[in-house]
Amino acid sequence: MSDEGLIQELKDLRERVLGVSDTIVATADGLLVASDSYEIHAESVAALAAAMLGLARRTTGEVGVGGLREVVTRAQSGHLIVYAIGEQALLAVRGDEGLDLDGLHVQSRSSVERLADLMSVDLDA
Repeated sequence: MSDEGLIQELKDLRERVLGVSDTIVATADGLLVASDSYEIHAESVAALAAAMLGLARRTTGEVGVGGLREVVTRAQSGHLIVYAIGEQALLAVRGDEGLDLDGLHVQSRSSVERLADLMSVDLDA
């Protein structure tokens, strides 16, 4: 796994989508893998995002709506979106109020695939 490749992919996502301010990759159990973050404590967000992802997976399984893609949290002054990278990892994206959420969803698909390749994560798991 190339940390430089992961960080570059995070930077590229931030540059491609208006309003993205911070991005991190973490394991599904909350360990920070890579970060392009300046305004948040990446290790804490990694742990909290993993908890969000776990709860959302459990909930979607319970209600029978299929495999989890992402968790979107909208707050007063921004967003936190957590994307599943297979069963083993996650991508967390923090955006401001002006976040292009539709653009992020489009761009995140290819970012998740590239991150999975860099981490050797099976997206079909």
